[in-house]
Amino acid sequence: MPPRDRPNFLIVMPDQQRGDALSIEGHRSLLTPHMDHLGHRGTRFTRAYSTCPSCIPARRSLMSGLYPATNGMVGYQESVPWSPATTMPAELSKSGYQTGIVGRCMHLYPLDEKFGFEIRDEQDGREGHDDAYRRDLRAHSAYGERDYLHFGMVRSHGLTANGWTARPWHLDESLHPTTWTVNHASKFLHERDRDRPFFLVASFVAPHPPLNPPAFYFDRYHRMEMEPPAIGDWAVPPPNGGLGMSVDSDHVHLTGERLRSAQAGYYGLINHLDDQLSRLMMELAATGAAHNTVVIFTSDHGEMLGDHHLFRKCYPFEGSARIPMMINGPAALGFKSGQVCDRPVCLEDLMPTVLDLAGCPQPAGLDGRSLAPWLRGERDEAWREYIHGEHATCYRQEQANHYLTDGREKYVWMTHRGTELLFDLRKDPRELHNLAGDAAHDGLLTMWRSRLVERLRARPEGFTDGTRLIAGRPYKASLPHVHGPGAGAGKA
Repeated sequence: MPPRDRPNFLIVMPDQQRGDALSIEGHRSLLTPHMDHLGHRGTRFTRAYSTCPSCIPARRSLMSGLYPATNGMVGYQESVPWSPATTMPAELSKSGYQTGIVGRCMHLYPLDEKFGFEIRDEQDGREGHDDAYRRDLRAHSAYGERDYLHFGMVRSHGLTANGWTARPWHLDESLHPTTWTVNHASKFLHERDRDRPFFLVASFVAPHPPLNPPAFYFDRYHRMEMEPPAIGDWAVPPPNGGLGMSVDSDHVHLTGERLRSAQAGYYGLINHLDDQLSRLMMELAATGAAHNTVVIFTSDHGEMLGDHHLFRKCYPFEGSARIPMMINGPAALGFKSGQVCDRPVCLEDLMPTVLDLAGCPQPAGLDGRSLAPWLRGERDEAWREYIHGEHATCYRQEQANHYLTDGREKYVWMTHRGTELLFDLRKDPRELHNLAGDAAHDGLLTMWRSRLVERLRARPEGFTDGTRLIAGRPYKASLPHVHGPGAGAGKA
């Protein structure tokens, strides 16, 4: 396929957006008309999952097409050097694509490695690292360098980058990280090399905390009646109702104003991003490239948002592990519109999908599979039976887990104490009832447990002896084949 005839690719990637955080998913309060339209124009994958639901491992899987245990990052750990054999943008670049990323960094290390991106116009967010957003904030804000901290937060603001406290954005809306990202993505689209197809990742901080949408969006959801969190019959509340615990704790009991503000901040960030997405699509059309661009909308992981007394991510439950995934593109590629696919898919599937649609060779050994047949309305009857997800110990041992799901049922094994949970997602999509202790489901539980034993048989942690699961094994974020010098744990 001649370079000029190849499709362009635009990946729109919020950070920490739940799979159910779309009005097209039936959310009773959230307004996401532009995201919904992207899904309706193409294929919406309602059972898309993050196989390691926190920033660093999820983005490595997206970039490499490899499962966590294959690429070696099975949890959250900062500053671990990564030398993949190839990446999605690297393969596209070799085939003549102009590749770029704008906005939220992909959390890859070393920081000066491009990993296949020709253009990097990023918002890194880490202290001591000067990035494009930091420079713009410094140039246009009354706040100085000492006030800047993380993801557009300033020390005088009081919010944290992982907490449930919320308030409106305090600076001009043009300086909000979401608006800034769309501005710079638009700049890429207008200034790109017109003799080459492009691959652009528009990566957003939102709705990752700090929960600070512009005031209009915060106020809209603060005054709405919201659905309360899902609290399963298996969930354990924090001691003392959560009072006295850090706002960054993942173990919460959000009620009243605490819950209302957290929901307003989170959903307000998504609604603001949705309106800015409309701007981005108009800019894409203005460049004349919309007719030949595949648009992919997804997230690295979700957000528990108080469900089951939990906050943040890393968990195997739907709020954390299930993600939005919607793809639409040119009719010339045979794409169908208005499709809904309920088969289990994951971030690893995006690299083989993009390379397939671009007419690029597929590197050997990819774990992901091309979604192109589904996009064309063709059923792949040999599709995978289920997804395996996991997350190593991060901020609490109790959080480490493995899970298996086919989109209809889900089996969870919490590795620290060996707790098992089993959910029927068709009847119980909010995971309110644990069936693992119900004798009527013993056969189903045994089947899923056996599948996990087989899946973990060759793992170095010793999770199984080949016949049973073994709880309490040390579970580190990186496996031996990727652990490098200078690696250090950090907060997700």
